[in-house]
Amino acid sequence: MSNIQDKVVVITGASSGIGEATAKELVSKGAKLVLAARREDRLKKLQDKIKSSGGQAIYKVTDVTSRQQMEELAEYALKEFGKIDVLVNNAGIMPQAFLAENKVGEWDKMVDVNIKGVLYAIAAIVPSMRERKSGHVINLSSVAGHNIFPGGTVYCGTKFAVKAISEGLRQEEAMSGTNIRVTNVSPGAVTSELVETTTDPTMKAGLDEFYKVAIDADRIARAIAFAIEQPSDVAINEMIIRPTVQVG
Repeated sequence: MSNIQDKVVVITGASSGIGEATAKELVSKGAKLVLAARREDRLKKLQDKIKSSGGQAIYKVTDVTSRQQMEELAEYALKEFGKIDVLVNNAGIMPQAFLAENKVGEWDKMVDVNIKGVLYAIAAIVPSMRERKSGHVINLSSVAGHNIFPGGTVYCGTKFAVKAISEGLRQEEAMSGTNIRVTNVSPGAVTSELVETTTDPTMKAGLDEFYKVAIDADRIARAIAFAIEQPSDVAINEMIIRPTVQVG
């Protein structure tokens, strides 16, 4: 039996990309899934696919920028399954443009989704893990959380923040003896809808060219599964995963 078998996993941003791929990978190893995203049609389709293959999955339409909705998601998961073993903090957006373009609305959205969404999920779910003295928080940062590039300044800032939040949470839970593991996953170019959130035409053209080397999202899903299935006394704290041919 896998160490993933029967674990209850909450996945944000589960309707596409890395979130969807992770759901498929983990349910194949016996996880029970709580799928969260804004697009109900996508969630329902994924749930139906999982159920038709014999897996267990429930979903709740959730906007990670709403603390109340994140709390309701946690309550729903606990009501249906009685526990939450793993949180995969995956929801994120990546609109890119030079700071001089003053796309302040996009900055606000990135901060709300990429940073506050991660924090709201931690606030809603980690307390139940602390009560059980068991759990695993997996945050999706990015290679952009390690390297800064022109046009990606605010996005990089949000992903540096996710990396810092992950390490801070890891240290705090290690000191507290709660047995909560924390993993920060930093993907490079991965096939997903992230690129489509960029509205600046020049940046979008550059991203489209760069993402020609992108790897499939299931590569990241397998890495996430690897982190979860380690023995409980082992924590994979940091993973940077690029296409072999990606330079930056």
